[in-house]
Amino acid sequence: MREAIEQVLATARTGGLRFGQVAVQPNDGGGFIITHRDDEGEAGLQAFTKPEDALAIARFDESGEYRPLKTAPNLRRGWRLELQTLADLQWALDNFYPGRLAIFAAWRSGQLPTTSLRETLGRQTGIYRIAGRISDQQIEKLTADFCKSDGGCLRTILWKRDPGGTKPSENLPPKKFDPAQDQAGGERTEGRALIPLLCQEACNLLVAECRKAVKSKDGGASSCEPGDDAGSGENK
Repeated sequence: MREAIEQVLATARTGGLRFGQVAVQPNDGGGFIITHRDDEGEAGLQAFTKPEDALAIARFDESGEYRPLKTAPNLRRGWRLELQTLADLQWALDNFYPGRLAIFAAWRSGQLPTTSLRETLGRQTGIYRIAGRISDQQIEKLTADFCKSDGGCLRTILWKRDPGGTKPSENLPPKKFDPAQDQAGGERTEGRALIPLLCQEACNLLVAECRKAVKSKDGGASSCEPGDDAGSGENK
């Protein structure tokens, strides 16, 4: 899997690379320049030189608000990260989008399992157990709003609504389920590789939104449902 990731990243030495809102291009010294994709070619960007600097860059959005969902389309602009090795490049990209390179490598090798939303909700415990009562109609609306690429999340959805293979939402465009498409809104240019941000199962934040939707429909029921252990609400 590590070799597969390195092979893809190596394409940045020639034609460049796009990964979510991040753009990678080669520099004259054989290393890499990473910027926000909307800042490619811009002068006067704040300079960084360590892969761990990506953690600070990705922590807050333009207004200084914390970014709980790192694949949301709100990565701040105005920076330039220059690195010398493939190992540092991988480290930095993992800091921008934690775990997404490994997910991509597993998918590319045909070894990435997916979990339907109903299965994910069915394994919840504690205060999140109620999320499993969400209706299909609520899922249709909630997923279309929460997971949309424009203002929601840049991941390409691979999971289904249920084990029967139902699409999460008919209100999302076909490109949202196509790893060959650029969810960040740009066009793929000749010679530039694209690594999609893949979503193999619903995230903790979507599960929390499902819980909110059920509680709202139920008229604000107590957060501790009968039989629930309020201390075991972690999304497994």
